[in-house]
Amino acid sequence: MDNAQRINQIIATEIAARPEQVKAAIALLDDGSTVPFIARYRKEATGGLDDVQLRKLADRMTYLRELDARRAAILESIKGQDKLTDALARSIAKADTKSELEDIYLPFRPKRRTKAMIAREKGLEPLLEGILADRAAKPEDLAETYVNEAVPSVKEALDGARDIQVERLSENAQLLGELREFMQREALMTARVIKGQEETGAKFSDYFAHSELWSKVPSHRALAMLRASKEGVVALEIAPEPEAGQARAEGIVAKYIGTAGGGPGDLWLRNVAGWAWRIRLSSTMMVDLLADLRSRAHQEAIDVFARNLKDLLLAAPAGPRATLGLDPGIRTGVKAAVVDATGRVVATDTLYPFQPMNDLHGAQAAIMRLITQHGVELIAIGNGTASRETERLVADTLAHLPKGTTAPTKVVVSEAGASVYSASELAAREFPDLDVSLRGAVSIARRLQDPLAELVKIEPKSIGVGQYQHDVDQHRLSKSLEAVVEDAVNAVGVDLNTASAPLLAHVSGLGPGLAESIVAHRNANGAFQSRKQLLKVSRLGPVAFEQCAGFLRIRDGAEPLDASAVHPEAYGVARRIVKACGRDLRAIMGDETALRQVRPEDFVDEKFGLPTVQDILAELEKPGRDPRPTFKTAVFADGIEDIKDLKSGMVLEGTVTNVAAFGAFVDVGVHQDGLVHVSQLADRFVKDPHEVVKAGDVVRVRVTEVDVPRKRIGLSMRKDGGASAKEDRAVRGASAKGRPSGRNKAASPQNPKNNDQGGALGSALREAMKRR
Repeated sequence: MDNAQRINQIIATEIAARPEQVKAAIALLDDGSTVPFIARYRKEATGGLDDVQLRKLADRMTYLRELDARRAAILESIKGQDKLTDALARSIAKADTKSELEDIYLPFRPKRRTKAMIAREKGLEPLLEGILADRAAKPEDLAETYVNEAVPSVKEALDGARDIQVERLSENAQLLGELREFMQREALMTARVIKGQEETGAKFSDYFAHSELWSKVPSHRALAMLRASKEGVVALEIAPEPEAGQARAEGIVAKYIGTAGGGPGDLWLRNVAGWAWRIRLSSTMMVDLLADLRSRAHQEAIDVFARNLKDLLLAAPAGPRATLGLDPGIRTGVKAAVVDATGRVVATDTLYPFQPMNDLHGAQAAIMRLITQHGVELIAIGNGTASRETERLVADTLAHLPKGTTAPTKVVVSEAGASVYSASELAAREFPDLDVSLRGAVSIARRLQDPLAELVKIEPKSIGVGQYQHDVDQHRLSKSLEAVVEDAVNAVGVDLNTASAPLLAHVSGLGPGLAESIVAHRNANGAFQSRKQLLKVSRLGPVAFEQCAGFLRIRDGAEPLDASAVHPEAYGVARRIVKACGRDLRAIMGDETALRQVRPEDFVDEKFGLPTVQDILAELEKPGRDPRPTFKTAVFADGIEDIKDLKSGMVLEGTVTNVAAFGAFVDVGVHQDGLVHVSQLADRFVKDPHEVVKAGDVVRVRVTEVDVPRKRIGLSMRKDGGASAKEDRAVRGASAKGRPSGRNKAASPQNPKNNDQGGALGSALREAMKRR
């Protein structure tokens, strides 16, 4: 089996597919096709692999190809040393992870001069062989014959023999593999405070004397301890339990020397095995397991961020309606911006209803003027500082609208990342004449109209829905988040005639350069009348057109199918379906009754199979459908504007702002997000909070704990009345420390208990809300 076949087989097993499906997908990826394009328009080729399977496939393909490249380099290196044997070649060929491959290569890796090398140069390797061969002889007696000018004593001779044996053990791939498996099962991860750091590192106090199984450390605790170690607050150790565990580790090492006998040589070799473990191998294992833990924790944190980002991007849009965006502020004023249904800025203002100016009437008059002059239907209020005060200002203003007038709907919107966007080069190009402070209000208004179209302009890491996002591998994080944005944009589709360049840049087959070219062509020549006109855009050739066309929409264009997700390559099939119905194309689009009389099998041909025909019928039934949910917003309780207004037992409505491994944060309108711990999400055991909620959900919660001094809010979504009195006592010190909403960063959970449910809540949440 060649490398390609082997890779296909491995990936097929991992993603529950057939090797031929994997082979077809890899061929498409190698030809430059994107995951969204393959998932949507090449179902026949891949057997219907979805975007999740394809993302995993692409990642594993990269890893396995890198593994094969490294395998080839190692073989070449060992051949060059004239040390390659058939057995060694077979071992290298069988290695299926990078760490296993590096273990095998260890003895052949070029290295600096070691103690073992020096001992060999002094002629001490025969001494070791003699001890191994004759266990009944005393090693000291054998060593006496090696004493000379270079080796002045028996002790130095035996130390040299020991160094050679330790190096052999440390380069034994089989031993390293067995030790690694042992450590993964039994090792404890221990954190101890460094003397003198108790006060400066108080935020990490949960880890001043903490120990748990390495295999059970959740990602948020791992990241918390790694950060504490990096800041010099705690010292970390990964090792078996001190007595029995250490003895088992030394026993594994001794087994590879063969020390079952009772002779003097066996005793000496057992001591060497213990020395090898304590001085060399335990450190190697700690480094390996620490790297594994870091990688695992990073991946889990990245996965959490990616899921939250996807939920935010695919949140329900309020739609193309005139919107007033308000970016609250106290001393600097409330920034106001009105955008029309297309997102174009039509008016801006700055209001000063709060201290020090207290121009309440002027602010109300300005809001009223903006509403009436521009037909405002929605008011988006940023959820940062002075959000509830601004919301109350808006409510009081709307109460003065003339009777019979439909009042705009006011919505509190997350403004996370708005300030980053306002000061960005992109915002400067988009609004060169608009003050930086007002650009945030525009962003807030637009993200209510269409969260996806606006949030793609912001660096995903600035949206603040992750945990410990600045601690994780930034390259892996960026790659993962870019994939999420790409999938979300292409799942929804993009209006070719209104989309911004940043939004177009995420369409399959495009990128920043082609997106700018499309916008420039649109500005110079007017709206596109058909998808075919894309081929007139500078540098957009047939390959890019094939990749992007199906994801771009043209409303009311010359070709009705351009408004749907039907790819231009399949227009012929769509027209055959329409012809069979005996109706005009525009008349049949959206007529579910007529279209459901059609048998998809009748339109399958050599190029387009049943999956494509079924997709075309679905699109004709609901052309250009938006997969996002219907718009809904939370209604904050009147009079509840500050954490001091909350009382245990209150039932409130709020919006989920972030979902972490240990629970969900909910904005209930008091500037501090409360935490629904995973144990309080439902009346059943919940392993993963994402099973129950996602970012952007509107939920009803009950207040279970309010700690004003420490700014902690505990919430529950359980219908059984929440925690019992006993549970309440366990939870009392464990409710969420609210994090300021808006531009502040998201939560960083740190829970020292092994069990993340119920009683584990307390210490988990003491650090849960610390800013990243």
